[in-house]
Amino acid sequence: MTSTPMRATLALFCKVVDNYGDIGICWRLARQLHNEHGIAVTLWVDDLQTFQRICPEVDTAAEFQWLGGAPGGILVRHWRGQDGEFDTADIADIVIEFFGCDIPPAYIAAMARREPRPVWLNLEGLSAEEWVEGCHTLPSSHPRLPLTKHFYFPGFTAKTGGLLREGALEAQRQRFQADPAAMAAFLARFGVTPEEMASFKVSLFCYPHAPVPALFEAWREGDAPVACLVPEGVAPVAVQAFLGGEPKAGASRTRGALTVRVLPFVAQPDYDKLLWACDLNFVRGEDSIVRAQWAGKPFIWHIYPQDENLHHKKLRAFLQRYSAGIASANDFSLGWNDARQADWSAQWLSLRADMAGIAARAAEWRRQMLENGDLASNLLAFAASLQCAAREK
Repeated sequence: MTSTPMRATLALFCKVVDNYGDIGICWRLARQLHNEHGIAVTLWVDDLQTFQRICPEVDTAAEFQWLGGAPGGILVRHWRGQDGEFDTADIADIVIEFFGCDIPPAYIAAMARREPRPVWLNLEGLSAEEWVEGCHTLPSSHPRLPLTKHFYFPGFTAKTGGLLREGALEAQRQRFQADPAAMAAFLARFGVTPEEMASFKVSLFCYPHAPVPALFEAWREGDAPVACLVPEGVAPVAVQAFLGGEPKAGASRTRGALTVRVLPFVAQPDYDKLLWACDLNFVRGEDSIVRAQWAGKPFIWHIYPQDENLHHKKLRAFLQRYSAGIASANDFSLGWNDARQADWSAQWLSLRADMAGIAARAAEWRRQMLENGDLASNLLAFAASLQCAAREK
């Protein structure tokens, strides 16, 4: 008689700080760990309403729920703060806190009592800065308990954990982009007309302080049609001013060369298709920039703002890796992030003139990132190495 091996367990703690980015990253990671690696994942989330925007199945009133079908799906628990009591049986084999979110002290105490002790990882934010390679996988001993936490950094080189990417994503993208009818049918679901499909299509996802009104004006006065597709709730003041009415899903207006169309906020798989179907993607934060890179299309990154403009240093580090030598893309990106002044009509004309070269670089960059593997697989391999080392002690 043979016994069925126990499934590895993993607890992922997420505090929603940056709108949809935090939960977007954690939900993608949880799904991939479960679907591709057979991990029993418990996802602790403090903001279920935001979670529901990208995963409509979420019940915002539930203390715990299975997503993907009980009992084999992902267990989602509403994380209400630092309180709670935990037994060693509650502790997973691998414990991940996203971006240093301070998991409950009682959970940490139970981690210290568990035998064998879990692998404890702090999954850090994405950065192209050189110091990341030196800090990736560094250990940090707990000041009082017999626990060690390791810092794990996503990134853009083989000396980091790589980027989140599902195993089937590349094949899905290739099939979709090779089928014009499928792309047209997808966009038509949101009311995009044949005229808009024939235009230069832009998806716009940015923070509220982006210089959207000035860019809209440059597009409106341009000599080539632009169709700007904006998720509901993004840049609401600028979109309402352009539309002359409420920026609700389904609303659209054409003024000059520019058509602005408001889309519903879509689940993650449809957001990927939107990126694949557009000619240029404006993305923000950390989750959507990764998806834009896998789309292999030109994109402009609106980076999350930090005190003392530290985000400008982070942006320049990325541009140095991604678009060094493409002045129009760098200048546009810096202007979009208020790192330099911009004449948007001139900046747009310059960017459009270089679009073929930027598109070629985007495709080359995607191939380069594929060589680094994917974050989930790399993370599990590192966790396995720590577990093996612990057994050998």
